[in-house]
Amino acid sequence: MARFMPLEEAVATHLKDGDTAAFEGFTHLIPTAAAHQAIRQGVSDLVLVRMTPDIVYDQMIGMGLARKLVFSYAGNPGVGLLRRLRDAVENGWPRPLALEEHSHAAMANAYEAGAAGLPFAAFRGYRGAGLAAVNPNIRQVTCPFTGEVLAAVPALRPDVAFIHAQKADRKGNVLVEGIVGIQKEAVLAARRAVVTVEEVVEDFAGLHPNLCVLPHWTVAAISVVPGGAHPSYTHGYYERDNPAYLEWDRVAADREVFAAWMKTHVLDAGPGVFAERVAGLGVER
Repeated sequence: MARFMPLEEAVATHLKDGDTAAFEGFTHLIPTAAAHQAIRQGVSDLVLVRMTPDIVYDQMIGMGLARKLVFSYAGNPGVGLLRRLRDAVENGWPRPLALEEHSHAAMANAYEAGAAGLPFAAFRGYRGAGLAAVNPNIRQVTCPFTGEVLAAVPALRPDVAFIHAQKADRKGNVLVEGIVGIQKEAVLAARRAVVTVEEVVEDFAGLHPNLCVLPHWTVAAISVVPGGAHPSYTHGYYERDNPAYLEWDRVAADREVFAAWMKTHVLDAGPGVFAERVAGLGVER
């Protein structure tokens, strides 16, 4: 049953050292504020899961929160590589990082299997691909009805999933509009789910087909954080801050510059800064 609480309390209550955690978002609705709160609270030894790790995971990895990454694509979208991720993999800085790489199809099917309470996902995929040579969690299973050989991967069941959404009503139901990505499946697969939202409303008016409503019983905690997806965008509220992604490539390229940026913009900041950043987008960007 969803409880409304400040983001600091939500993260402290539901994210623990050693957890498998998914901060999901597909270009849109990335839960940046929640990730920054996790960094401020110094959570460690996480297994981070996400279909498309971008600069938020680069920041978490660069701050030493993660021991393993389960993913299907990693990069600074539209810019290039994730420099802190690469430094961790190649040089063990600030700590070594294990990788488990999948395809998008495998991740999506693994989340769906987790949401359904199944132990693994079977699907048509990985034919002719080389990932199985470096990922022992990619296996094969034979269909008992047709004899077809299918790919199989373990179900994803994160200890906690974080997503950002547009609205929650006062009962704790959550509305997600626009590009939904894999957020719904991540919430349903996780043992606990924390949602940051732009606002709380009395009811969801003007509903249309391209949306998702997560019932209150699928969510453990809701925190109101306007602008909480910045620099990604929230459909209907603010646009993607493209210059921020370009800036990150410069910041992440140097360890000292990275550390200074994180201190100013994350460690010494708080959830309230996101609304200020979004308010300044039209003027500054």
